[in-house]
Amino acid sequence: MIDLEKLTIIKARKALDSKEFSAVDLASVYLAEIKKKNGELNAYLEVFSDVLEQAKAADARIAKGESLPLLGIPLAIKDNILIKGKKASSASKMLENYVASYDATAIEKLKKQGAVFLGRTNMDEFALGGSTENSAYGVTKNPHDMRRVPGGTSGGSAACVASSMALAALGSDTGGSIRLPSAFCGVVGIKPTYGRVSRSGLMAAVSSFDVIGPIAKTVEDARVIYEVIKGQDLLDSTTISETTYPKTSFKKDLTIGVPWDLINGEGVNQNVKDNFSEVIKKLEKLGFKIKDIKLPNCLALYYIINFAEVSTNLARFDGVRYGLHKNGKNLFEDYMLSKGAGFGKETRRRVLLGAYVLSAGYYDAYYGKAQKAREALRKEFKDIYSEIDLILTPTCPIPAWKIGEKSDALSMYLADIFTVTANIVGIPAMSLPSGFSEIEGKKLPLGIQFMASHGGEDLLFEIGKKFDEIKDSP
Repeated sequence: MIDLEKLTIIKARKALDSKEFSAVDLASVYLAEIKKKNGELNAYLEVFSDVLEQAKAADARIAKGESLPLLGIPLAIKDNILIKGKKASSASKMLENYVASYDATAIEKLKKQGAVFLGRTNMDEFALGGSTENSAYGVTKNPHDMRRVPGGTSGGSAACVASSMALAALGSDTGGSIRLPSAFCGVVGIKPTYGRVSRSGLMAAVSSFDVIGPIAKTVEDARVIYEVIKGQDLLDSTTISETTYPKTSFKKDLTIGVPWDLINGEGVNQNVKDNFSEVIKKLEKLGFKIKDIKLPNCLALYYIINFAEVSTNLARFDGVRYGLHKNGKNLFEDYMLSKGAGFGKETRRRVLLGAYVLSAGYYDAYYGKAQKAREALRKEFKDIYSEIDLILTPTCPIPAWKIGEKSDALSMYLADIFTVTANIVGIPAMSLPSGFSEIEGKKLPLGIQFMASHGGEDLLFEIGKKFDEIKDSP
């Protein structure tokens, strides 16, 4: 009997190598779990028909004596990451029947390892949103409370891991899209340094923010996946080498910066504040120095750039070259009908706002100023990291909200206050489970977020392991 709740990639690797169970056994147990739970959770948009064939191929490699970190490990893949020969819709009607003609670089690396892809997971359409309510194929539910959202945009991936419907998953992070659902679902999620993981084969939302990263049960599992998918890629000119940034190492006297003015501001839930204060006490007991720092509220800056790049990236879906096509009386009507039928409400909102901030007369006032502010913020962060080693915040100012509760877009945007900064400046960030908030009889997970300087993933993994050891201590 395989205990999926306690299983990790590390444990599964040992069991597969010692022939305690086979990759086919493991995949079969996950398929049974998916069959039992996915109807209600709606975390998978599709379970692949060749899962057992993939597992048999992994078993054949294991039988020959191969032992790779992810050989035979069942993973879930976000619906905006291309797998050759599989559908990839980005949870949009616009790409409902699109079949990928090539593998994303991250997928290619996982295939070489012999990972088993279980299926493609639900998400906010084109990775725009924060709750997975914006999918054209229905909302994913939070495994901890079916009335609530799992976070977004990688909500399906996080829900799969949290509900034991996958051992780990790939997501993408534009402004918190890995970290927010990881916090809401009580799992670990990492957004790597911009350029550390190739974006080739990731459907573009905001090209200067987007990054692929792992969602897993433990810090060690997240690290295993990260080590496999990272690296320079000729197909993505923004990827960086191992030597681009200086190595950051773990030390006992780490200084952790905390932006108390942001955390104690309006809109941060009291349970989140209380949980965060408990985390601080535990870190101080370990000997870490906590230092008060100032961080600006970067939401306005983030969303101006987000809208602008979304508008530009999604212009390719015009009903002529890509995706859904509707016949009108002329070319302009073709555009109108195709985009109107293919794009959901949130996607249309961002395309329109992006077109506005990029339009003549407004470009300098909005987008131009935002880019200057972004550059100033990068310099500010460089100064901050000359005095501290890490920045710590809650992952989200509130616990998971009820489905349909945040019908106005602005209130949902505000949930990104702690996560967007890492994407703006390109630094790595990790969300870790930090406790629970009991609401209406349900224990809803809460998360904390560590942010390191550029290239500081190793430091995040080390502090993550340390925190894992002490988080349940009194």
